[in-house]
Amino acid sequence: MTSTAAPPSTRRRRPRRALAPYAFLAPFLIPFVLFTLVPVGYAFWQSLHKTERVGGTFGSTRPVFAGFEQYADVVREPFFADSVIRVGLFALVQIPVMLLFALALALLLDSAVARLKRFFRLVYFVPYGIPGVVAALMWAFLYDPRLSPVVDLFRSAGVQVDLLGSDAILFSIGNVVTWTYTGYNMLILYAALQAVPSDIGEAARVDGAGNWTIALRIKLPLIRPALVLTGVFSIIGTFQLFTEPQVFRSISTSVTSTYTPNLAAYSLASGDNYSEAAALSVLLAAVTFLLSFAFLHFTSRRQG
Repeated sequence: MTSTAAPPSTRRRRPRRALAPYAFLAPFLIPFVLFTLVPVGYAFWQSLHKTERVGGTFGSTRPVFAGFEQYADVVREPFFADSVIRVGLFALVQIPVMLLFALALALLLDSAVARLKRFFRLVYFVPYGIPGVVAALMWAFLYDPRLSPVVDLFRSAGVQVDLLGSDAILFSIGNVVTWTYTGYNMLILYAALQAVPSDIGEAARVDGAGNWTIALRIKLPLIRPALVLTGVFSIIGTFQLFTEPQVFRSISTSVTSTYTPNLAAYSLASGDNYSEAAALSVLLAAVTFLLSFAFLHFTSRRQG
């Protein structure tokens, strides 16, 4: 009985083939580890410590292990529940509205009657290319009752509205976020629609289906993964809400330093309370992960 051994050249190629997938993943994995996992790990380590002063007023400070004491302190803070609930309500209204607009624009561009598709695709995407601070400042001008033509238009119609007041500021911020990110989500959905075979729509038209029926009964189910993806991205982005509230905070007293969890973490860090800011950041990451996972689980069950 003879044994057949692989040639040396074949044995050398097998490790290379095994490493090939990691080589292709390296451009993603290396930045992900360096700029996501390492900062999160450091924030978690820092959240387990607190600064202790020894030697009196003029003594030195040193970090000491505190366990989950910082987490308990953050959860007991009144602003924690308020900011999380505020952002949660913001997400329940803003995300569906934004994705509905994005889907409508994507379906409109994908329709056979649409003209100048490249031009309008660029026009819809332009707001996303504007820096968030610039966009927030532009809308702040449009909301300012002393300067805003929008407020003047409402007043001429006999409607008194304060877009920077406590009753409307959350909707004003939501309008800025929707205006900024609708085009980005539209582009993802439009790319998914472009991947739908045209033969399916033509066959449906032969059977007598109209444009609305094709869009709702054929195209929409086929781009469901893209809709789920934009939903997850929107959930993550919403709980990272920072730029717009930070800009509006300088022009409206309705936005406090703890208006959103991300803004509260920034305020704590600005006050040299790094450990509590790290604990809040880790809690925020955990809440975002759980909500994203719950959304994925819900959509997968509905699909099944």
